[in-house]
Amino acid sequence: MAIEILMPALSPTMEEGTLAKWLFKEGDTVQSGDIIAEIETDKATMEFEAVDEGTMGPILVAEGTEGVKVNTAIAMMLEDGEDASDVTAPSAPAPEAAPAAADAGTEAAPAGGSDTPVAPAPQAADGSRIFASPLARRIAADKGLDLSTIQGSGPRGRIVKADVESAKPGAAPAVAATGAAPASAAMPQSADAASVARMYEGRDYVEVPLDGMRKVIAARLTEAKQTIPHFYLRRDIRLDALLKFRADLNAQLQARGVKLSVNDFIIKACALALQAVPDANAVWAGDRVLKLTPSDVAVAVAIEGGLFTPVIQDSHTKSLSILSAEMKDLATRARDRKLAPHEYQGGSFAISNLGMFGIDNFDAVINPPHGAILAVGAGVKKPVVGKDGALEVATVMSVTLSVDHRVIDGALAAELLQHIVDNLENPLTMLV
Repeated sequence: MAIEILMPALSPTMEEGTLAKWLFKEGDTVQSGDIIAEIETDKATMEFEAVDEGTMGPILVAEGTEGVKVNTAIAMMLEDGEDASDVTAPSAPAPEAAPAAADAGTEAAPAGGSDTPVAPAPQAADGSRIFASPLARRIAADKGLDLSTIQGSGPRGRIVKADVESAKPGAAPAVAATGAAPASAAMPQSADAASVARMYEGRDYVEVPLDGMRKVIAARLTEAKQTIPHFYLRRDIRLDALLKFRADLNAQLQARGVKLSVNDFIIKACALALQAVPDANAVWAGDRVLKLTPSDVAVAVAIEGGLFTPVIQDSHTKSLSILSAEMKDLATRARDRKLAPHEYQGGSFAISNLGMFGIDNFDAVINPPHGAILAVGAGVKKPVVGKDGALEVATVMSVTLSVDHRVIDGALAAELLQHIVDNLENPLTMLV
């Protein structure tokens, strides 16, 4: 009996992926452990190994198909004596095509190859095309619905099955077809592509489709700002002692090819602070708080089209030189999208450093389920009042601690930030 090859879950949070490339074709012999396909997740392109042996049967999902849900059948594996003509492919629904595909003059057939007629692509009163899936058009025709009155919730405003099933016959458009719309209706209520595009008709622009990473970043940060009660603590940190200490260390480590960055010291300072304030070394877990024992610190790394937050586990136990080497390796592989899921998941605390871009200060968004994130600005020479009351010039770095109030209260967060400041202003103590 033929075996279904299902879209794998290549990370704990993966819900869908892109079938980037098939490495076997129909009729090829496959051994257990062979790499049969490359799958793009939101973070990386990963290899998919066969777990069974046999002959590759029908390919159900073509190369380049985006939005393939986990556990969707993507191909069939034939056993000895079976022929592809004897195999009945599963009738799981295929991912909905984006409107751009419809513009090419091709409409996807209903799942399973049904011969049920599909209503032709509808048009709005002004002659512009209304994007809707074949199934949505058929249901709308059966219910007597005018698609121009329905707001699509699919990709780029496409009308999908759920939209027409929840619509009522005879619903009137939100804005009359003639006459000037009131000023309050000029701005679309939701940022769907169709509504936004109508605002820019006649203007030149380039449409940039969202890849998997951008979609996940958008979803997670929207969730973070809507569900996490952020509060912010700000401090200035004098860096003069740290910069001198770093210069001395780098001079001594030059022969070993080691060069410490300010960011390495920040990672170490945060890791030690989490150990000093263990109640702040915590994450939100829905109906409870998880307090971590080790200091697993995530560091934001910008890559083309998005960012990674690789996690340095047990940061409090590692020397500055080891932290530096590990961070360089993680950052390099992050930019090449070669990180394994366990290398960018987890942690309780994150660091986002934009100081190298000349940013003085900013507020970072917490990466759930982390309890806090430290936003780091540039070190800038400023006039400050010294301990003896005299005015002097110092290198000052501004930091902002964004905190999840469900996990960490204000006084506890202030204590954590104080330890970070003390560690960075007295760097020698981090080696004791």
